[in-house]
Amino acid sequence: MSYSIRISELDEMENETADQGWKDSCGFKGHMMKHMGCHGSGGALYGLGFLGALVYYLTTASSLWTGFLGFLKAIVWPAFLVYGALKYLGM
Repeated sequence: MSYSIRISELDEMENETADQGWKDSCGFKGHMMKHMGCHGSGGALYGLGFLGALVYYLTTASSLWTGFLGFLKAIVWPAFLVYGALKYLGM
């Protein structure tokens, strides 16, 4: 019973937003599409960079502390990338 109520509530919300003419940047209409991203490649790039940085930092770690520090560095690797690029460009 509650499942059918939720479906009808979602349908009502979708109809309301469709009636208002709402359309996101990907061309989708409706309430459910409003909350879904259409450009998901950034997460994949960050994930692959995280794994690569994690492997690099962990293989060069000589103790448990440097391994933990390597894990933290792997999380914020984009900051190191931007810093290196700006330093190279002389900005």
